[in-house]
Amino acid sequence: MQDIIVKINGKEHKVQVEEEDGKIKVHCEGEVYDVETREDIEPVIEEQTAKKEEKHEKTTITAPLPGTISEIKVKKGDKVKAKQSLIKLIAMKMENEITAPMDATIKEIKVKKNANVNKGDILILLE
Repeated sequence: MQDIIVKINGKEHKVQVEEEDGKIKVHCEGEVYDVETREDIEPVIEEQTAKKEEKHEKTTITAPLPGTISEIKVKKGDKVKAKQSLIKLIAMKMENEITAPMDATIKEIKVKKNANVNKGDILILLE
């Protein structure tokens, strides 16, 4: 067992650390805590982050390229189906259909007709 000083919420504590069956145990003020190392929890953190990003990508419709909004085909509260056209975006003299990635409800429309948008600008939020 090894004695070390740790700072928790700005307060220093003397703790004892031991490794048992590949796990780290920390003894602090009469309590024993199982501690996972960064290597143990990194895959879990990465998986959770990927899930959040995937959910964000599915619920946020962004402009795929710069252009002008020529038509908004939905309104807040509308229920839409996957691949349903939501917005027409004119870019480089071509009309681009922006479609729903999944069945959803329109939570918020962030643009107006004739608005200029940049690539990545948020157009619609889904729920």
